[in-house]
Amino acid sequence: MEKKSLDSKDFKSQQDNTQGVAKSAGAVAVAVFISRILGLVREQVFAALFGASTAMDAFVVAYRIPNLLRDLFAEGALSSAFVTVFSEYDQKRTPEETWRLVNNVLSVLLILLSAITLFGIYLAPYLVKILAPHFSTIPGKIQLTVHLTRIMFPFLLMVSISALIMGILNTRGHFFIPSLSSSCFNFGTIFIGGALALIFPYLGYRAITGMAIGTLIGGLFQILIQVPLLIKEGFKLNLFINLKDPGLRKIGRLIIPAIVGLSATQINILINTNFASRCANGSVSWLNYSFRLMQFPIGLFGVALSVATLPVLARLATNKRIKELGSTLVSSLSLAFACTIPAAIGLWILAVPIVRIIFQRGHFNTFDTLMTAAALKFYAIGLLAYSAVKILVPAFYALDDTRWPVIGSFITVITNLIVVISTLKFLQHRAIALSTSVSVLVNFFFLSSILYKKMGGYPVKELFISFLKIAFASIVMGITIYVSYNWLHLDNNSGIFLDILKLAFEVLIGLIVYGVILNSLKVPAVIEAFTPIVNKMKKIL
Repeated sequence: MEKKSLDSKDFKSQQDNTQGVAKSAGAVAVAVFISRILGLVREQVFAALFGASTAMDAFVVAYRIPNLLRDLFAEGALSSAFVTVFSEYDQKRTPEETWRLVNNVLSVLLILLSAITLFGIYLAPYLVKILAPHFSTIPGKIQLTVHLTRIMFPFLLMVSISALIMGILNTRGHFFIPSLSSSCFNFGTIFIGGALALIFPYLGYRAITGMAIGTLIGGLFQILIQVPLLIKEGFKLNLFINLKDPGLRKIGRLIIPAIVGLSATQINILINTNFASRCANGSVSWLNYSFRLMQFPIGLFGVALSVATLPVLARLATNKRIKELGSTLVSSLSLAFACTIPAAIGLWILAVPIVRIIFQRGHFNTFDTLMTAAALKFYAIGLLAYSAVKILVPAFYALDDTRWPVIGSFITVITNLIVVISTLKFLQHRAIALSTSVSVLVNFFFLSSILYKKMGGYPVKELFISFLKIAFASIVMGITIYVSYNWLHLDNNSGIFLDILKLAFEVLIGLIVYGVILNSLKVPAVIEAFTPIVNKMKKIL
């Protein structure tokens, strides 16, 4: 009787965790949706003004150098390590000790990243030549890339501070405003960068320089939107450095291997940028545009679930509730599968009309559309794994384990190199998208199997059954979309408004078919996540 009561309590707690993650992920998803829409507008501005030109290739590489470090610090190692330690302090220490830790971390971060920024500006010519050596075959391309790199390198400092604030607010239960901060970045880039790009040619400067300055201003906006909420939580700026602080040391112990463990995708992007510079002029831009489209579902589903899950996993790990942690992890992965598998199939089938509708105008022509869509199809193969890894890796850090993600990252990089070298000659820029997807899939299977052993097991049978149900519903959806795709002749450019209506119809039909089938198959995590929404709708009706 007591056992039954305990199991019932555990189930209720697990259901609360799943619904809590879904609710938080929903808030993040709304904010990320706004950000991703603005992000697509930002890419539309780039496509219209620069297409897949030399200037755009230079900007992509220049932005990618500090952006690699941004992903490592801002959305990767720093977030995982800091949230883990901050959660522990927030639960077990006094508010004074907690805010003291924050000021200490902030002080060290400012000094460290300022030094990295100065070195990056000084070493920009060497970094560009390492990353894109074949740019030297086009006169002035290397020099322009170096110039843009130096302008944008301070973006690293701004976005890392923003990530630190985001981690604090997420741990305190605030998700919407922190996730909305990236919208401010896109806003600054679109309106200020776009305005400068139009004005600069009249002042004797290159238009692309205006976009670089807009990127910096957008980074500043990303910090400013979060500051009022941070102050409301009780933070007071009091910079100091204490390298002996145990909390700081624990973050340092986690963050160094975490930089490697979470960087597999970014390291592969840098390697692949080198290979892309060997392909036709514009290949770097085509890959960038297609990967930006991939960032929409990754951000909407993978990042949203990761941000919402991390504080829950950290809390469960701190309290040694490993069984409940495993169930929460499986629920989060099931939700990620339910969102990303149909999205991947939809992106593969509808790649050409999606790219054409979003980008094909101004300097972005039909050939650019076909090349970008070709890369998008191969990126879509890894969509499930992209999102799942964003959930799995933080679970390792919640358990205070940094070794296996590091090993996984090396396996991923090796896999990426093998695939891209083997296929580059035949697939050209598409080989780079394929190698990125294959390598992240390998990383997903590796990390999930290691985590299973480390935790003494988690409900993998439940996860596998959920996967099969979701895959079946997604395949039926895909067949439906493909049939209606050919019926509507969606590849025909019949005018932007009619094309949008056709695509919207395809998406709506796909969502209805997928939703009906998935509902009839009853995936537990999906039911738990959407139960509160259904109950509210019943009350309204």
